[in-house]
Amino acid sequence: MKIALIGYGKMGQMIEKIALERGHEIVLKITIDNTEDFTKENLAKADVAIEFSGPDAAYDNIIKCLTWSCPVVSGSTGWLSKKSEVEALVHSTNGSFIYASNYSLGVNLFFALNEKLAAIMKPYKQYDVTMEEIHHTAKQDAPSGTAITLAEGVLSHSLVKNKWVNDVASTEENEINITSLRIDPYPGTHSVRYSSEVDDIEITHTAKTRHGFALGATLAAEYIYDKEGIFNMKQVLDL
Repeated sequence: MKIALIGYGKMGQMIEKIALERGHEIVLKITIDNTEDFTKENLAKADVAIEFSGPDAAYDNIIKCLTWSCPVVSGSTGWLSKKSEVEALVHSTNGSFIYASNYSLGVNLFFALNEKLAAIMKPYKQYDVTMEEIHHTAKQDAPSGTAITLAEGVLSHSLVKNKWVNDVASTEENEINITSLRIDPYPGTHSVRYSSEVDDIEITHTAKTRHGFALGATLAAEYIYDKEGIFNMKQVLDL
């Protein structure tokens, strides 16, 4: 499989390493310093694009890939207010697209565990749910995309909560407060806590390296490059 890497930071470099180990070829690498190389002709050399850029560039990068008929795996966050536009373009172009806030196998298992716990806790209104996410100081967006996915998983099962807020000392019963901390050096950490007057129930995921994220993104590319439609990591990992 021939891969275009749109964004070649630490994550892009790890994806390159894993992709090469799995027998794939990197035919295009786009960074902030060579955006002029991101052309239809150059992208046509690739079977699939893996996009890990930044909040400001991600939407335009994804649109270019889809418009130029290249399946795209996106791991960028901070652009999701335009997700419906991307999905409409996928359908109109018979394209292939997958977005995940986190591609790590462990995190996707954590997502499933979070939803299972939320379903269990649904009738127990004496427990209030809050979340905390910690990342390094270079992390641009807050809350993290992973935290938003966790919050959406809880909201899909809750009888009380219907929205999330970020870094607000909320006393509103219907709100999930997500606390975002930026600390160097610190591994990416996400916690979901249910608290009552008598006890706490908490689940936590801590990322030790980028390897799991990069492997998941490569698996996603292997899954979608010859398909049409919109996919998710549950399908990729058969969860």
